[in-house]
Amino acid sequence: MTELRFTKGHGTENDFVLLLDERGEIDLTPELVRFLTNRRAGVGGDGVIRAVRAEALPAGTVPGADALPADAWVMDYWNSDGTTSEMCGNGARVFGAFLESAAGVDVSQGLDFGTRGGPRRVTGLGGGRYAIGMGGYALGEGGFDSTVEARGLTPARPGLSVDVGNPHHVVALASSAELDELDLTVAPVVSPAPPAGSNVEFVVALGEAEVAGERRGRARMRVHERGSGETRSCGTGACAVALAVRSWAGPGAPDVWDIDVPGGTVTVRIFADHTVLEGPAVLVAAGAVTLR
Repeated sequence: MTELRFTKGHGTENDFVLLLDERGEIDLTPELVRFLTNRRAGVGGDGVIRAVRAEALPAGTVPGADALPADAWVMDYWNSDGTTSEMCGNGARVFGAFLESAAGVDVSQGLDFGTRGGPRRVTGLGGGRYAIGMGGYALGEGGFDSTVEARGLTPARPGLSVDVGNPHHVVALASSAELDELDLTVAPVVSPAPPAGSNVEFVVALGEAEVAGERRGRARMRVHERGSGETRSCGTGACAVALAVRSWAGPGAPDVWDIDVPGGTVTVRIFADHTVLEGPAVLVAAGAVTLR
């Protein structure tokens, strides 16, 4: 039997098991990921995040990592079902907090790191809040380019594909009651079917207001994440929702959106060629798990 050190953290209750593996010594397999994220037999979480140096990764393990400086940090992210994913916005904030705590890294001025979805930057904002540069984005054409079926929602609704480094489909609903009635224990069905699957967000727009002298939109969402099921929050999903709602609202819509998720609120800032996600990150426990 061996022990594996871990930290548990969450970003708006999207929770993760974090592993510090600077030299790439942990044999992180789908089976190990499923064990660690199991909420009864393991530690429990929506995913596993391994912090590893680019130079410690075998070539091709994380696409794009080979082009990073040898000492660059890489966020190796795994869904709870043992599959890998391109990027996780909430996880990236927690990754920043974890590097500060476990590796003594200063992120107050910004730190570039690698992901399967390309390079990202985390910046500590103080007070337990972090900003993540989320990279480029692309929206489907015509406002809606798909249909989405979900349990508790009749009939099927139009959806919009949004790529923010990983795939999303966003569905607008008419009321919070409709949102509450969804049963997301079953994965929504997107047509046409995305070749690599998709995260699916359901959103209700809540209007706009002045916040600290800044015009902001507000929306409420729930999400079914590819490989994890319904989660309490999804950072890339919040960016996808903000981009979709702004596009539906038309010219003059706010560029800053507060997105309410079951686990709290995150803020998305939309720029011409990228988004920035702001929100809290909390480390709640550290310990060791016994591997048999």
